[in-house]
Amino acid sequence: MQSFTRAGHVALLSLMVVVLAACAGQKEPAQKLVADIEATVAAAQSEAAKFVPDQLMDVQAKLGELKASFDKKDYAAVVAGAPAVLGAAQALATAAAAKKDEVLKALNDQWTGLAASVPGNVIAVQNRIDFLSKKTSKKQAAGIDLDGARAAIGDASSLWSKAQAAFGAGNLDEAVATAKEVKSKVEAVAATVKLDLTAPVASS
Repeated sequence: MQSFTRAGHVALLSLMVVVLAACAGQKEPAQKLVADIEATVAAAQSEAAKFVPDQLMDVQAKLGELKASFDKKDYAAVVAGAPAVLGAAQALATAAAAKKDEVLKALNDQWTGLAASVPGNVIAVQNRIDFLSKKTSKKQAAGIDLDGARAAIGDASSLWSKAQAAFGAGNLDEAVATAKEVKSKVEAVAATVKLDLTAPVASS
């Protein structure tokens, strides 16, 4: 019986050695997998944070779980779970690029619409101001601050130039935002000089 116990003890020790050796053997692969995921996330982080933030946060959370397992020396869990997380990390760049293309297309469409209407509206308002400035239009111009309107449409024209410059530089975000600001200013001036921009242009 004593001999059996001694043999069992030796077997248990042998098993422990094998298990420890197996764990130690998984440390390096686990460490490399975590490093690969971290590098992949870092490379995609800038664009992903802007265009697919939720997806980025999900990958970062899963990476945090893997690192926690690694710190607990549960290398087997890291090795088992890392491939899926690495795949998700690698998908970040593709997803961000696709979303970016979608956003840029939408911005480009908005710019096309604004560029087709805003310059013409600026000219229409300027023509209205010029018309109301004539002595023969004194009655129609009553109560209208023409000097203020003239200054405001001048500001709008300058701002439109900035929008065009931003578009030319490839900064669609700024171009569209500035163009929308110009549109609002022009519409405000049009209201003060009693011009309906939605009506067909009439010859004066």
